[in-house]
Amino acid sequence: MRKILAVFLVICMPMMVGFAIGYSIGYKHHGSTEYMPLDEKGSAYYQTASRDSVSEQVSQQRRNAITRAVALASPAVVGITVTEIQEYTYRDPLSDWFGNDPFYRQFFGNRIYRQPVKELGSGFVISSDGYILTNDHVAGNAKEITVTLTSKEKYNARLVGTDMLSDISLLKIDGKDLPSLKLGNSDDVIIGEWAIAMGNPFGLFEISDKPTVTVGVVSATNMNLNAEGGRFYRGMIQTDAAINQGNSGGPLLNSSGEVIGVNAVIFTPNAGSIGLGFAIPINRVKTVLAELKKSGKIDRNLWIGWELQTVDARVARYFGLARAEGAIISDVKRGSPADNSSLKPGDIIVDINGEKIVNEDNVTAILIDAKAGDVLKLKILRNGEPLSASLTLRQRPQ
Repeated sequence: MRKILAVFLVICMPMMVGFAIGYSIGYKHHGSTEYMPLDEKGSAYYQTASRDSVSEQVSQQRRNAITRAVALASPAVVGITVTEIQEYTYRDPLSDWFGNDPFYRQFFGNRIYRQPVKELGSGFVISSDGYILTNDHVAGNAKEITVTLTSKEKYNARLVGTDMLSDISLLKIDGKDLPSLKLGNSDDVIIGEWAIAMGNPFGLFEISDKPTVTVGVVSATNMNLNAEGGRFYRGMIQTDAAINQGNSGGPLLNSSGEVIGVNAVIFTPNAGSIGLGFAIPINRVKTVLAELKKSGKIDRNLWIGWELQTVDARVARYFGLARAEGAIISDVKRGSPADNSSLKPGDIIVDINGEKIVNEDNVTAILIDAKAGDVLKLKILRNGEPLSASLTLRQRPQ
């Protein structure tokens, strides 16, 4: 018996202890989200709970500020279809044979044809009762306006008011409880922050009933562009988020889903985006919006009482200027605000309210945002000497 007990202690006990330790190590993670032991075919497998957890983590990583902003804003972005009447002049070649004879001119003179033309643009809802913002160059001359929502609903829109100079139009549809966008603060825009452009480029909204999304950054702020088609673009937000034909009137958003601008202008040689897009700052739009909602137009009937012209090379040489820059006053009306400010013919305006004046258009652009009672701080050159002047704007007398 003593021999059998000794054999058991020496051989069997270590085997039993080793088996117990191995079993514990092999199965201690059973039921966790880690690797499971081998199945009967020798293959490792995961628990279902582990796979779901990984999918959830991946999904959470894909959701970010951009995707949240897009999801928030998309339902309020609309596609706009407008019908405009465009005029075409046809010159009859036989008119040259009969000269200006009034009898023959009625048969062979120039013909004017009017043709309805459809154009596409973008817009966005700014109130639950159906007010919509877009560009004047999208809807300002429209005879018919159709607004398409992401819900596929279509509405005939009414033009509440439009302003060509600032390129803003306000539309109204008969909707209730519509999704709308929050207007942000464009004065707080940071160069380099995310910028999201949404809209209806190339009519794609009409196909999918969803706005197209492009993402970039704010490339620059306070950009003043040359006047184009009678419109003045001042203090613009520049972005490299792709803005293409049809994006006009759509919102430029920050990463919180707030509107910081209205997409308006692209610089391109081929009608496509090259990373130079511009949006009208929403703070400027707010001022225009309030007046359009109230009266349907912007009252700019200011009286200054001067006549200006751009300083060209000839004027610059005459006054001994280093550059052909500025706006020269060619006439001042007696008793006018300009006269009361002691401005004189021959004065050259080089700065207004801290903004450099290169030509007459710069002055006009500043006056677009002004109203009666505003005081303009001018820097002028008089006989080559720098001077300062204050000009108080007044309403034009009736």
